[in-house]
Amino acid sequence: MGKYKDIMKETAAGTAGLKTHIAEVYDGFRTIYQAAYADGALSAKVKELMAVAIAVQEGCDGCVASHVRSAVRKGASAEEMAEAIAVAIQMGGGPASIYAAHAWSAYEEFAETVSGRSVT
Repeated sequence: MGKYKDIMKETAAGTAGLKTHIAEVYDGFRTIYQAAYADGALSAKVKELMAVAIAVQEGCDGCVASHVRSAVRKGASAEEMAEAIAVAIQMGGGPASIYAAHAWSAYEEFAETVSGRSVT
């Protein structure tokens, strides 16, 4: 499949059981997510690109996978992704420059299947 697609699959499987125990928490998180990422003064795509930069800063593979996939689904180009990653590198210095490669690999993985509409 691919590293970042596998991360998405593993995360979904791992949280499925947990959701049955703390459904209210996940419902609340979903509500916040939907409100935060809705089109507004900033487009949903721009907000996802911002989240990619934060995911690089935090060093969170699951976050990178989720937000890169969402940005690709919202039409983020290679140039837009690269610029968002560049901001993360500038803000985070050396550690971010190393972790930026993770975000770029995720972009390539999800973007390669976008033309076939199979961005899972």
